[in-house]
This record gives sequence, structure tokens and C-alpha cells, in this order.
Amino acid sequence: MKRRVVVTGLGAVTPIGNTVDDTWASIRAGKCGVGPITQFDASNHKVKIAAEVKDFDPSLWIDRKEARKMARFTQFVAVAAAQAIADSGFDKETIAKVKSGITIGNGIGGFEVIEASMKKYFEAGPDRIPPLSIPLLISNEGAGNISMLYGITGASWTLATACASSTDSLGLALDQIRSGRLDVCVAGGTEAAVTGFGIGGFTVLQALAANFNDDPQRASRPFDRDRSGFIMGEGAGILILEELEHAKARGAKIYAEFAGYGASSDAYHITSPSPDGTGGALAITRALEDAGVRPEDVQYYNAHGTSTPVNDPAETLMIKKAFGDHAYKMKISSTKGMTGHCVGAAGAVEAIICIKAINDGYYPPTINLENPDLEHGCDLDYVPNVGIEAELDCAASGSLGFGGHNGVLVMRKYKA
Repeated sequence: MKRRVVVTGLGAVTPIGNTVDDTWASIRAGKCGVGPITQFDASNHKVKIAAEVKDFDPSLWIDRKEARKMARFTQFVAVAAAQAIADSGFDKETIAKVKSGITIGNGIGGFEVIEASMKKYFEAGPDRIPPLSIPLLISNEGAGNISMLYGITGASWTLATACASSTDSLGLALDQIRSGRLDVCVAGGTEAAVTGFGIGGFTVLQALAANFNDDPQRASRPFDRDRSGFIMGEGAGILILEELEHAKARGAKIYAEFAGYGASSDAYHITSPSPDGTGGALAITRALEDAGVRPEDVQYYNAHGTSTPVNDPAETLMIKKAFGDHAYKMKISSTKGMTGHCVGAAGAVEAIICIKAINDGYYPPTINLENPDLEHGCDLDYVPNVGIEAELDCAASGSLGFGGHNGVLVMRKYKA
């Protein structure tokens, strides 16, 4: 019999709130976090908007001196971890004494460090590269810093599967706890790619929305016929996953059961999902089987829903293939209209949204959905513009990453 895994702590830093409570309040209000870019001068860029984290002060949660030795993506995840660990009832002393580990997803690493260090290299030569460039920019520093901050000596991993990174990191955490290797895992993801190179690189790929600079609040519009690309987001999400009996023994509050995970690869294209939806459908089917739930048990699906011309029809087809007729009966939404696309952090942030949705009995909306793209098959119930209050027992969340990585999570209301 599989060891059951539950969620006992949550932490988030997002473009719509620097805590879980603030983020969830924004989701319920349909608040959009997209606006003009402030982190660099975007005047010579075709895309001048992004979903930035606002008023971020890491010293509210971690030591100011430690924060100065971190890239922005590491600061985000260190703060989200601090929130989640505190929320779970653990602290530095107690979490280090249990069989605990860390799994963090990250797609890109410290882009702002790469830019600044390369500038020094090209302008002043190799001897003027800042000494901490490498340890600041590498993707594993998020997990490494959490380990050091809390004395966690168990296994600590970083997964890089592009936009599926944090979904896959949560799946790895689930497997590690089920196997008995861990009892507790600090799991999630982080990203900070709102930089000149980050925005420019995705712009030349024609992946970003470039025609909404004067109307940023309407730029991210999943499943809408007028969508033109995704909006870069940033932030971090952390969940404390814990073996059920371990959580019960210490009297922990339980948000939800973390029930299943499935993954697949498209084996199709380096940036585009398979247009027939086969790979993504396989990940959904595997997640449902792993969770022991039927397709008709899933009431809400938080879609990858990037607002790109290619993703949204392919993902809709994927959902139809996996859920059959039930695809037309369940509720689906993409919360990226509000958060933007947080890349390596997206799956964790959206898992947190699913858990809050289960707790509150609330189906989040897909904002900016004014004209569903029926011509390309986007004809499901995407909860347009206004969320719905209703009982919610089982939710799933999917992430599709560059390179054909597909990951799906299943969460359900905890029942003893």
C-alpha cells in the first residue's frame, strides 16, 4: 500500500502577492499582475510589459546579509520556503531533526547575474568577472540555500524541465516520501527571468505577446482568439509535503492530500507541444492512475494555458483525449491571465492555487477570455472572467515545458 502524502505548509511570492494569502485574495478578485517593466530599461524592446513581483523585501523573512549573497530567483524561493516552513509548524531546529529533503524546480537560474557578469567579462576581461558569479547564477543554488538556512541534510535536488520544472519537482517529492526515503520534503520552484536578455530571448522566439504594451492588463488571455503570446512572470511557490502518519503524529494542519503525479515526453519539438495532444494526455492519464481517481472524479483542471497561439488548442485537445466526454463537464481555467507565466515556478504556484481552491470551494477564473477561440477547438468551460463558488473535492494541474516535458499533479480534499 502506498504511503499517503499530504500538504502541511504553503509559501508563495508571485506577481499578485508576496504571500499565499495575498496571492489567493488576488486570484479571487481576478486581479492582474501585468504592467510595464521596471527592472530594466525596456525602451528598445518590442515587449515592454511583464508580470513582476512587486515591493519585494527578502529581509522580512531571511537575514539581510544572506539575501545579498543570493540571485533574485534564490531570494524568491528562500522567502517562499521560509513562509511554508513556518506555516507547517516546523522551524529550523525541528525540520532538521526529521527525515527531510528538498526538491526545487528552476528553468533558467540567475539571468540578471549572467548579464552583469558577461558585461564585465566583455568590457574588462576575465579577471574582472565578479567572484561570486558562478555560485549566484547556477540553478541549484535555490535548493542549496534552503538546505543551509534550515540545516536540512537530506537529499536536495534541482530539476530543470523548463516550464514543467516545479511540477516535476513536486512529483519527485511525492515519490521520495512514498518510497520511505523522506518523511518531509520542501518542494516547489522558482524563476526570475524578467531581464533584458530574458525578455529579448523569448521575444525573438515569437513566444511573448508584443501587441499589448499599451494595454498590459489585457495581454495574457488564455484560450481567447485574440491571444498573441505569453507574458513573462516571476516568483516562487513552495509546498511542504509530508507523510500522512508523520503529519498526524505532530498534530499538523492538513491542507489537502497530494494524491498523484504523471509525466511524459512529446518527443516532437524543442519549443512546441505536440499538436495532437497525445503526450500531454498520457501525462494526465498517468497522474489519474497514480492518484487512483477516475477522469470523472476531477472537477477542476488548472491548465498550463500560456495564451500562445500554439499551446492553447493543443492543450485543449490533450484534455479532451484524457478526460473524454467529461472534459465538457469539468471546469478548466488558466490563472496565467493574472500571474503571467512564471516558467519554472508556474507549476508550484498553480498547485498552491488548486489547494486553496479545494479549501475555499472556489473555481478560479480565466480572465480576459472575451472570445473563445472556437475556430481552433477551444470550446471547453474555461470559467471565463468570473470565478465560481462551489464544492471542490479533486483538482489537477498540468505543466508543459519546452523540450516536450509534460507533468500533471492531482490533489484532493483530505479525508481521514
